[in-house]
Amino acid sequence: CWKILLLVIFVPPFLNYASLQRERQELGPKGAQLIDVGLGQKISLICKGHGQPVVILDAPTGMSSDVWYHVQESISQATKVCAYDRVGLGFSWRVMENQTTGMEKVWRSSTTGRMVDDLHRLVKAAEIATPFILVGSELGALNGRFYSHIHDAQVLDLVLISPIPEDVFEEEKWQQYWYTHLVPTLQMMQLSAAAGVSRLLLILGLLQPTLRGDDVTEAVVQRQKYLLSNPAHQSSAVDEHFFLNESASQVRDISKFKPLSSSTSVTVIVGDSFDEELPAHLNQVFAELQRKALERAYPQAHRIHIQGADRRMIYKKPSSVSKHLLELVSKRQTKQQRQ
Repeated sequence: CWKILLLVIFVPPFLNYASLQRERQELGPKGAQLIDVGLGQKISLICKGHGQPVVILDAPTGMSSDVWYHVQESISQATKVCAYDRVGLGFSWRVMENQTTGMEKVWRSSTTGRMVDDLHRLVKAAEIATPFILVGSELGALNGRFYSHIHDAQVLDLVLISPIPEDVFEEEKWQQYWYTHLVPTLQMMQLSAAAGVSRLLLILGLLQPTLRGDDVTEAVVQRQKYLLSNPAHQSSAVDEHFFLNESASQVRDISKFKPLSSSTSVTVIVGDSFDEELPAHLNQVFAELQRKALERAYPQAHRIHIQGADRRMIYKKPSSVSKHLLELVSKRQTKQQRQ
């Protein structure tokens, strides 16, 4: 009996680990580059299309660049568009803490300040043409805001999709939901991945990847299954959620310290609610805080509402998101031609 128990405890994680080593080599996004941004960090960057202005896509909290799959395909028909995995997520390498020096110690790992420093290094190392259009969703929107305030000369247009209000964690009901429900759920996903249970659930069809369907390639589906089974990716996803209040606080501080340049336009894209799976009262609290925060920070922002959408719009309603981004690209290209 104890032999069976040992097999049940040790075999799944061992098999999972062996599979992860092989899959990391096989499942990397086709055409992606692993860019050395210094400090032992390498960031997976995938660019498609040609032309300017370049569009940079920053993913939602705890998600890899695959979430932009449909949007990136659409935008690449009009210009060059780049998506990347933040450090620790997807196919990017997380830095070892003892390798960080100087300025990087100002920002805790997995917070917006650190991510923006990483993105700035990436733009330079990958020689991405500036100024560009910066598009961020959720945490990606916080990163986009911070980046645009600090490096305003590099950002033509800032697009915020389902942006997180910087004071949302001051609301007790939201904080309670986030830290007593959402984060523990994600920690269980991390534990499940480490124990090899997630791989078994995927094999049995009891766990499904976020992106699926006839219009999603098998490579993308397999890559998501790999990430669901990967405790390192899941750990970084937990950290991004756990430190989101700190990221929001950093954005609030930087907005006060350095207002956004008047030459950077802001577009905000929201759905009917932040998350249709949340209780109505939490969505109402979020929407009100979001409205006030955006009016305070960007009163001139162009606001777009996508009906029937929530924070998942970039992969559930990608054509609606792409349509508005393509209009923005077209306007900038027309302006550039006239100049």
